[in-house]
Amino acid sequence: MATDLEWEKEMMKLLGEEVVVFDMATREKLSKDYYWYSPVLDNRLKDNKPADGVALPRNEEEVAAVLAFGYRYQIPVTVRGAGTGNYGQAVPLQGGIVLDLSRMDRILEIGEGFARLQCGVRLGVMDKTAREAGQEIRIYPSTYVKATVGGFVSGGSGGIGSITYGNLWDGNVLEAVVYTMEETPKRLVVAGKELYDYIHNYGTTGIMTEVTIPLAPRTEWVQVIAQFPSFEQSMRFSEALAKDGAIHKRLISPMEWPVPSYFTPLSKVIESDMAAVMLEIADGLLPEVEVLAQSYGGHIGHVIESEKYRKTIGVSDFTWNHTTLWAMKTDATLTYLQAGFNLGSYMEQMDLIKKQFGDEVLFHFEWIRSGGNVTPTCLPLVFYKSEERLYEIIGYFESIGVKIFDPHTWVLDNGGRGEVGSMERRKRQNDPQGLLNPGKINYVM
Repeated sequence: MATDLEWEKEMMKLLGEEVVVFDMATREKLSKDYYWYSPVLDNRLKDNKPADGVALPRNEEEVAAVLAFGYRYQIPVTVRGAGTGNYGQAVPLQGGIVLDLSRMDRILEIGEGFARLQCGVRLGVMDKTAREAGQEIRIYPSTYVKATVGGFVSGGSGGIGSITYGNLWDGNVLEAVVYTMEETPKRLVVAGKELYDYIHNYGTTGIMTEVTIPLAPRTEWVQVIAQFPSFEQSMRFSEALAKDGAIHKRLISPMEWPVPSYFTPLSKVIESDMAAVMLEIADGLLPEVEVLAQSYGGHIGHVIESEKYRKTIGVSDFTWNHTTLWAMKTDATLTYLQAGFNLGSYMEQMDLIKKQFGDEVLFHFEWIRSGGNVTPTCLPLVFYKSEERLYEIIGYFESIGVKIFDPHTWVLDNGGRGEVGSMERRKRQNDPQGLLNPGKINYVM
C-alpha cells in the first residue's frame, strides 16, 4: 500500500480538488453518523480515527474512478449518504476514503408508479416532487427530510408507510445500479431477488449509485393522536386498525405513558397518564377510526387536517426512531432496542417483560406488514445502566421468543439483517480485496 502522502497526491491529480477533500474538519464531520443513539457504539466509536480523505463524486464515472483507485492502492472505501444511520454504518473503521454520494442528487425519471433516482436524492425532496405529480413515496424513515434514497436502501429497513407496503424487501426497491470494487469496477443493474444482497448492506457488497422505487397514488393524509387509559387498550385498538383493510393508513405507532410526555411540542394536546397512538389515515376515514377507538375505551385527542400536511410539525416526527430522539433529549440515560414480537402472543410477552423490568423498559411499537403479514415491531426505550445490563435485557427478550435486531453493533451479522450468508458470497464476488466498508460484515476471504 502506498503511503498516505503518495496516494493523496495521486488521488488529487486524478480527480481534482472539486471532488477530493483532505482537510481535517471535513474528514471528521463525514466520518460520523448518528451512532450516539447507542451508548455502546458512542463509547466505541467517538474516538475512532477519521477517514484519510473524502471523495464527493458528481457522477458514476467519478465513482468508478474512486473505486478503481482504492483497489489499486488497497485503500478502504466507506460509502455515505446523509449520515442519518444509527449503527455506525458510515464510520470508516479502518480509515481510507469516505465516498460521500450526496452530490448525486438528480431525479432521473418519474413514471406511472415509479421513480428512478440518483442515490443522493433526499427522500423529502422526492416525496414533494412525487406529490406534485399526483403520486407519493410508499415507505420512508422518520429522518426523510435529510435521508437520501441510497442511504435508506443501503442502511434502513422500513418506516412510515410500512403498515401498508411492508419493508424494503417487500417490493419497495425495483431496481438498482451497483458498482463493484475491482481493478475495473463493473456497473451492475440489479433487480428481483438479487436486490436482497444490496438492501441494508452498509455498502459492503457494492456501491449503489441509482435506485428505482415504486410510487403510490397521492393520498391526502389526516394525522391523529388517539388516547387510551391503558397501554393494553391502545395495543388492541392498534392491532384491529392494522388488520382493517378498509381503512387506508400510513402509520400506527402506540406508546405507553410516559413516552408521550417526551414530545414537548405536543405537550398542549397530549393528555397526561394516557397511552397515545400516533396515526396517519386517509382523509375521510376519521369517523371510522374514532368509532374503533371508542370500542376499545379510547378517544381521538388531536387531529391535524390534511390541508396542513407537511406544513407544520406532524405526528410522524415523533415516531420510529424520532421517538428515541425526543426521549433522549429529555433524559440522556435513555437508549433503545429493536424487537420483533409475535402477533399471537405479544401481550403475554409484554407482560413478562414488565414483570421482569418494570419501567426500566418503556414500550413503543410500530405496526407494519412484513412479507404481507401484520406484525407488531417494537422500539422499546431502555434506561441505560451498563452494557452488561443492556445485554441482560436483550437476553431476556430473546428467552421469551422476542427477536432482537441489535442496534448497539455495527456488524451486520448481529444487527438488522440476522442472516447474511448470501451477502457474504456477494461481497467476495464484488469486493475481492475486502475494501468496501471493512469491519461491518464478518466473513472469510
